Amino acid sequence: MAVEEGIDDYTQDGTVDLKGNPVRRSKRGGWTACSFVVVYEIFERMAYSSLSSNLVLYLTRKLHQDSVKSVNNVTNWVGTTLMTPILGAYVADAFLGRYWTFVIASLIYISGMSLLTLSVSIPGLKPPPCHQANIDHCKEASKLQLAVFFGALCTLAVGTGGTKPNISTIGADQFDDFHPKEKAHKLSFFNRWVFSIFFGTLFANTFLVYIQDNHGWTLGYGLPTLGLVISVLIFLAGTPFYRHRVPAGCFKRMAQVIVAAIRKWSAPLPSDIKELYELDLEEYGRKGKFRIDSTPTLRFLNKAAVKTGSMAPWMLCSVTQIEETKQMLRMIPILIATFVPSTVIAQINTLFVEQGTTLDRHMGSFEIPPASFAAFVTISVLICLVLYDRVFVPIVKKWTKNPRGITFLQRMGIGLVIHIIIMIIASFIERHRLNVAREHGLVENGGQLPLTIFILLPQFVLMGTADAFLEVAKIEFFYDQAPASMKSLGTSYSTTSLGIGNFISSFLLSTVSHITSKHGHQGWILDNLNKSHLDYYYAFLAILNFLNFIFFLVVVKFYVYKAEVSDSMHVLAELEAMRLKSSNQQESKE
Repeated sequence: MAVEEGIDDYTQDGTVDLKGNPVRRSKRGGWTACSFVVVYEIFERMAYSSLSSNLVLYLTRKLHQDSVKSVNNVTNWVGTTLMTPILGAYVADAFLGRYWTFVIASLIYISGMSLLTLSVSIPGLKPPPCHQANIDHCKEASKLQLAVFFGALCTLAVGTGGTKPNISTIGADQFDDFHPKEKAHKLSFFNRWVFSIFFGTLFANTFLVYIQDNHGWTLGYGLPTLGLVISVLIFLAGTPFYRHRVPAGCFKRMAQVIVAAIRKWSAPLPSDIKELYELDLEEYGRKGKFRIDSTPTLRFLNKAAVKTGSMAPWMLCSVTQIEETKQMLRMIPILIATFVPSTVIAQINTLFVEQGTTLDRHMGSFEIPPASFAAFVTISVLICLVLYDRVFVPIVKKWTKNPRGITFLQRMGIGLVIHIIIMIIASFIERHRLNVAREHGLVENGGQLPLTIFILLPQFVLMGTADAFLEVAKIEFFYDQAPASMKSLGTSYSTTSLGIGNFISSFLLSTVSHITSKHGHQGWILDNLNKSHLDYYYAFLAILNFLNFIFFLVVVKFYVYKAEVSDSMHVLAELEAMRLKSSNQQESKE
């Protein structure tokens, strides 16, 4: 009973309030605190998705850029916004903590959205309207206009760098891994988290995109900017309910291990791993952490714990510190395996949208904005998440005995297979679209086809299904497998994979466009999609994803999961015993 009472009283995972004091479980954290965080994420996704979903059309229709350039500008910007979280994670873990990093970054985010709204609203900050079918006949945006517009996008990238890796981690931190009931709640947290993400995305891809296409970009960007301001205020209102983690300096700790191992390159490893340097179990217990035993993988790093006389942190590291570093490095091959499927995701707001502009988008008198079709990705994700959480997991875990139903990597593998299927189907659909263009003599003039936009529905719906498996598992995997002191860095892995995927998409598009246009050929990707060969390009992406899946299977074979120490009741008992011992010692001194 003593253990249970201790667990029910104070959190055991080292979380504190903003003043650094231990927090009571009954007063802070849990779903109450998460509600404030989730509200922010819904509004943030509205803002981000309303911008990214329709950005390619603004660049082509308003800034008069050609197809390849506009697509690459979108993927490069999205890639940048998804890479800057590494810097945000570094600042949070090394200096400011997750809360203050998020607060400062959210103010930068609001500044970027405000500047962007001004850039699409003031006539002098955008080129004059042009209704020519060929954008080569339209006046290009001036250097000043481009500087203001892309300056706003860069400001947004900085803001998202501080918010994306920290907001989901703040939410997950509200549950104590050392408390069985809260640990169970965390198992479903990321599914609910992604549900809120896609709920906000759905609103953006329907209502806000419609506003942009039919009522102007000023209102289309002004509304999400206002929503973002309100959501930040709501987040701040929840401050009294949050649990916080003290910055642990994870980047520095990893660097110390690598440097110490290199400096002791020639030092022999002891035959008994108990001779390696390690801190006392009580010291970890006082900090709400746990000790990690040495593992045989990446044995070279164990040299950092070889005792050579010097106790300097850049010469001697504990076994636990080394194992934390190993865990972050072991995840890198898995991270690499997610780059290629992220290139497929990049097509949703670029080539898929441009395909939609060539098709009949009418439903009676209503015309569907091409970017709004991304809403079917969101709807598919929401449905799949509910079915996965409520139907699939309860059935499968009876056989697997895994509380998650299947492992993270198995779930990711299913998503990778679906990505292959998506590009195969997209290739066949595009071939059909091109055949219709030829049959109706619409190849040369690039006219709209008498073909409904709903032929694109399968690739959008399947993309949502793939996200429900791959993206959710990826977020949860990198968070769960990261050491407790490196959760923000682990979370940034998932956004990094999407960022690099967008950069790869830009590289592939430019390279394929250049290579296929050599020697007098017209090329696969042109401004006139009716003369292009996106079907070939999609088939190429399908092959690339298949090869990546083979690589993933090889990587998974050698991956070792981090031990679920928080599920072990004897660890909980040890920590509680140490807490009581420390408390008794303090009382005896008094």
